[in-house]
Amino acid sequence: MGSSRIGLGGSPIRLLDISCLISGYYSRRTARYLVSFFVMELRQLTSLLAIADHGSFSAAAKSLGTVQSNVSAHISRLEKDLGTTLIDRQSGQLTDEGLAVAERARRIVHEMDDITSDLKTRDEEVTGETRLGVLGTTARWFMPRLLTSLSHSQPGIRTIVHEGSTSSLLPRLANGTIDAAIVHLPVDDPELMTQPLFAEDMLLLAHSKHALASYDTISLTELATYPLLLPPRSTAFRRIVDRAAANKGVALQAQAEIDGVRLLASLAFEGFGAAIVPASAIPGWLKGDFVRIAVPELPRRVVGWAQRRRPQPNRATRATLSVAQSVIEKYGTRQPGVYVGKGAFPLARNPDSRA
Repeated sequence: MGSSRIGLGGSPIRLLDISCLISGYYSRRTARYLVSFFVMELRQLTSLLAIADHGSFSAAAKSLGTVQSNVSAHISRLEKDLGTTLIDRQSGQLTDEGLAVAERARRIVHEMDDITSDLKTRDEEVTGETRLGVLGTTARWFMPRLLTSLSHSQPGIRTIVHEGSTSSLLPRLANGTIDAAIVHLPVDDPELMTQPLFAEDMLLLAHSKHALASYDTISLTELATYPLLLPPRSTAFRRIVDRAAANKGVALQAQAEIDGVRLLASLAFEGFGAAIVPASAIPGWLKGDFVRIAVPELPRRVVGWAQRRRPQPNRATRATLSVAQSVIEKYGTRQPGVYVGKGAFPLARNPDSRA
């Protein structure tokens, strides 16, 4: 097998070389699977992904800068090798088997791009692509500063930002759709590594005409007598809120459960109900018919960086983390209710743990 070669952008690469490269990133079992998978030409995989992304053979060919007959030939060969139909020729859509192959193919193609970028920039400035997921509330104040800092200190990095909730970003991180994510900690996944970035107060947000609008501060015992807009029970945010209430011997009433802090805050701004939200959901510059109400018995929410243990992120992603830490250290404390540094994380459980 050491003399076998496959094509990558027109350049032959020995399978033995690939085996050595990916063995440093993956477990032995996964590495063996990937080496066997590379027998298929990467052009076949990129053709499949182009159809998945663009919806037809003709659009895929245009995106790849080739002719439709080449794309058709690549797909036919891939289907023959795998012994299954990947594309429904009538609709142009991927079959269930095609979707499964495309999910794995996207990870493989991305890993090959990462290997190329990492080796190319080992002794030069960092170049390459990083796909970063981020909470919407954090993105509002953090991403403009991060992207500006990256453009100055790491101009060779191309950043693709995916906004979402923790519950939507973590599965994408686990399956390789994104390289890292800024999410609410703790994260209950042993395959992911996390480290805290900052902590923020959790507040009650209510419209100025809401029954709770006259409060400056409220206890959880008082709060338990009112229906509230809350995140789903499956989220880390909700578990922390419920645990704090249970410690006071009460349970909060859910008027509605909303997965997404920005939507949660928007509903409160519009007067649909009062909501428990992190401080970053209510920027200091924002004015309107609403009130912030302190809930001292709630712990701070910890926001951190999450990435897969294996394979380790590419150099572009690792450099982005370094810049992100610098940005938060410089600008974090300028955000109302945001805390940075070792004293910012007053949780009984270490937010930097696996769980």
